[in-house]
Amino acid sequence: MKNHIGNWIKKKWKWKAAILGISLGIAAIAVTSVVGFQAGWFPALEVGTEPQSNTESAPSKTDYIKYVEFNVTYPALEKALNLDVEAHNQGKTKNWVELLAYLGAKYGGDFSKYKNKDLEELSAKLEEGVTMDELTESMKYYPYYLEAYTAVLGGLVGEYQIQVSGEGEEPVWEERYGLIGFSPIAKKFPFEHYDDFGAQRTYGYKRRHLGHDLMAATGTPVIAIESGTVEVMGWNQYGGWRIGIRSHDQKRYYYYAHLRQNRPFAEGLQEGQEVKAGDVIGYVGHTGYSTEENVNNIEVSHLHLGLQLIFDESQKESDNEIWVNLYPLTLLLEKHKSEVYRVDETKEYYRKYNIEITS
Repeated sequence: MKNHIGNWIKKKWKWKAAILGISLGIAAIAVTSVVGFQAGWFPALEVGTEPQSNTESAPSKTDYIKYVEFNVTYPALEKALNLDVEAHNQGKTKNWVELLAYLGAKYGGDFSKYKNKDLEELSAKLEEGVTMDELTESMKYYPYYLEAYTAVLGGLVGEYQIQVSGEGEEPVWEERYGLIGFSPIAKKFPFEHYDDFGAQRTYGYKRRHLGHDLMAATGTPVIAIESGTVEVMGWNQYGGWRIGIRSHDQKRYYYYAHLRQNRPFAEGLQEGQEVKAGDVIGYVGHTGYSTEENVNNIEVSHLHLGLQLIFDESQKESDNEIWVNLYPLTLLLEKHKSEVYRVDETKEYYRKYNIEITS
């Protein structure tokens, strides 16, 4: 396992300090250590796709975010989510993304400075009637942290209806507010993971690992984190059998790779299909690192999970792709797992309880 992970490089990259000095013009102001807006300075290094250029793309606007470094820690995510849910249950509103964006502006994107009391003090001010607009009026970079963090977290929390086990055999619907997004691994299936974002990879070309690996047994059901449209399905020499799902707001592209040999995808799944958060979309394997299809060249069975942020279509399959660290978010999503059942005749897994998103 350790050989595949590449010694789990945990050193901070030297260029982080350089981000603090970026200066940009109107509608493209640099956000220290979290959001940069200078095009073309960070190459496309995503493991699941081959290096590509975007020179033939149609002209697009230039006032969009060019770089995001998502450093929000799991404790901060959990605390902000709890404050949001508690407020909603009391008939109040505290948007967890706004809370985190406030801290992003306060910390300059460096969540190693995070303290629970900072969120508690912010929450108390909101309880006293101070508005977020008033609190952030002098925070120059707050709007950009808000846009960046909304792009990462925007579809994961809200109101929804979900089936739960009833007294009889039939499930019943229950209204809820909270995490809509699901863990990428089905309920009751074990997995291990580490913070491996940025680790070294050398197959094909030298690059950093811009995804998150979840070690699980071959055949473990893979779950759609968020509802969206299947944009990509098939073979890629880096990612093996893989699936790419685009969120409905078009901001997030979820990438699930190294799926199982021979039967990688959920039965009936195809490009262009709509999937719901919690659906089974495929199965863990170790395919990839081969120009020949359906080959197991990955040493350890695992799911490679990636999240690309898209603020402009020119960023897709380009030298300016934005991939964020999913480790802290994956920890949070473990609070919401999709329960599945197996059909013995087909050996396929399906979600047990359906969901309808209402917000």
